[in-house]
Formats: sequence, C-alpha cells, structure tokens
Amino acid sequence: MFFFFIGLRPMNRSATHIHLVTEFILLGFPGCWEIQIFLFSLFLVAYVLTLLGNGTIICAVRWDPRLHTPMYFLLGNFAFLEIWYASSTVPNMLANILSKTKTISFSACFLQFYFFFSLGTTECLFLAVMAYDRYLAICHPLHYPTIMTVKLCRILVSLCWLTGFLGYPIPIFFISQLPFCGSNTIDHFLCDMDPLMSLSCAPAPITEFVFYTQSSLVLFFTIMYILRSYTLLLRAVFQVPSAAGRRKAFATCGSHLVVVCLFYGTVMVMYVSPTYGIPTLMQKILTVAYSIMSPLFNPLIYSLRNKDMKLALRNILFRMRISQNS
Repeated sequence: MFFFFIGLRPMNRSATHIHLVTEFILLGFPGCWEIQIFLFSLFLVAYVLTLLGNGTIICAVRWDPRLHTPMYFLLGNFAFLEIWYASSTVPNMLANILSKTKTISFSACFLQFYFFFSLGTTECLFLAVMAYDRYLAICHPLHYPTIMTVKLCRILVSLCWLTGFLGYPIPIFFISQLPFCGSNTIDHFLCDMDPLMSLSCAPAPITEFVFYTQSSLVLFFTIMYILRSYTLLLRAVFQVPSAAGRRKAFATCGSHLVVVCLFYGTVMVMYVSPTYGIPTLMQKILTVAYSIMSPLFNPLIYSLRNKDMKLALRNILFRMRISQNS
C-alpha cells in the first residue's frame, strides 16, 4: 500500500499546457513567529502526552495478566490506533511550523491523506465495537464470557483495521489523478479532502460523491449503533438496585459519550455537512479537536480512570522501582 501511493502522479495532464504540481504548500495556522512557537510547544506537549498516555495503556495491557480480557484487549488496540492517528498529522505539522518553505511532496501529501482517513475510519469502527462490548458486559453479564470470546474479539479488531484501510485506496487514487494546474497552496495544516479538491482545475462530482457518501455511511452507521448501544445500556443501569452502582455506571457511560460526541460532532461538521460556509480557521480548529485532542483525552476517559488499569500501572511502576534498586 505504501508503494502504491509513493508512485502517485497525475496521468491526465499535458505537460505542454498544464504545469505539473510536484509539491504542495501547507499554510498551517496564521500568526507571527511568537504565535508559531506557542503553537509548536502546545502541539508538541499534546503529542508527547498522547504517546505517553496511550503507550502506558499498551504496556499495562501487555504486561499485567489480569488485563488479558477482551475489554482490555480492545482498549490496548484502541490506544495503539490513537498513537498512529495522532502520528499521521502532528509530526508533519510540527515540522511545518518550523519550516520556512512549508512544502510537502505530492506523494507525501496523498500518503498522509490516505492514512489520516483510514485511521479515522478505523477509529469509528473501534468505538462501535467498544460500545458493543460494554453493552454485552452490562446488559448480558451472564452471557458475556461466552459471546465476547478472545477469538471473536480478535476477529472484530482485525475487521476494524482491514475495513478502515481497504476502503480508501481507490477513491484517493482517483483524486490524485485530477489535474492540479493552478495554485499549490493548501490553507490547512494537513492534506484534506476539501482543500485538495479546491485546487483541482477539473470538476470531479462523481469522485466527490463516492468519497463523501462512503465517509457519511461509516459515520452514520457507527454513531447510530453506538447511540443505540448506550441507550440500551442506560436502560439497564436504571434497573440497578444500588445507588452507588448506578452512579458509577452513569459516570462511565457519560465519560464515554463525551468522547463519542467530541469525535463524531467535529467529524460530521467537517465531512457530512457542507464546509463552504465555515471559516478556514474554524475548520482547522475542528480538525485539531478530533485528530489531536481526542487521542490525547481518550486514555484518561477510557482507561486511566479504570480501577483495574490504575492497579496495573501501580504494579508496573513498583516492579520498575524494584528492578532499578536491585
């Protein structure tokens, strides 16, 4: 797949009439040098914390035998996904802030475009699978061990990754073949659908329709399933006799729904509703919300507030101290 995008070059151009675009310019965020340094520091800290938070979850799930269950297997894979999702945009954005030319090659631009959307789609599917897991655990606790087996969990995780990465090569390939004969300046900090289509000097309504239809279907089907799962889950919570149990379940469901609303709300504004009336700066802020802030907060909400996860982290830190002292 990597070499498929490395070799991308538009084929429907006449070299004598149309200038061949070999690179794009990513403008990023506007502002003076002091503002750029502030943004660089802010995004660097967020990226490092994302790596540390999600990496800690992966280590805890890997090293603590008590976390070798389907739920934590999903959380570990989700943390791994979040690291790659943030890495598809943040490192290049940090380099772009410090760069004077702010250029990105044609192939690198579409490679980022592919990974950004594939990882985003995979995240939607993971959120749906995790909602299904919580629904089974709370609404059908007696049948949960027999339904959500390790084998089924691995199949669901594999389907998430495969579906996410096999859905976009063809649409993105056709977008890369459009003639980019005008400006090569992208008023964004990453290679996204709308900025790229605005640079094309030939309309491609069918390609746009297929791309946005595919994205919309993934978003709508997953969000509807997530909301349905949590509706049934909350209905079961009301039947819990213990007030403390209800508060705990409500707190868990509420925090999970905050993540879902943050991710899906901003993504739907960007890729389902028309973005022509949204200011460019607001589009960048919305993209930061679901591509940088969401991977940063997800470890705190999904795992680090979990008692079993906290205990596993304490045990890991305790073992590390013992090994250092010995």
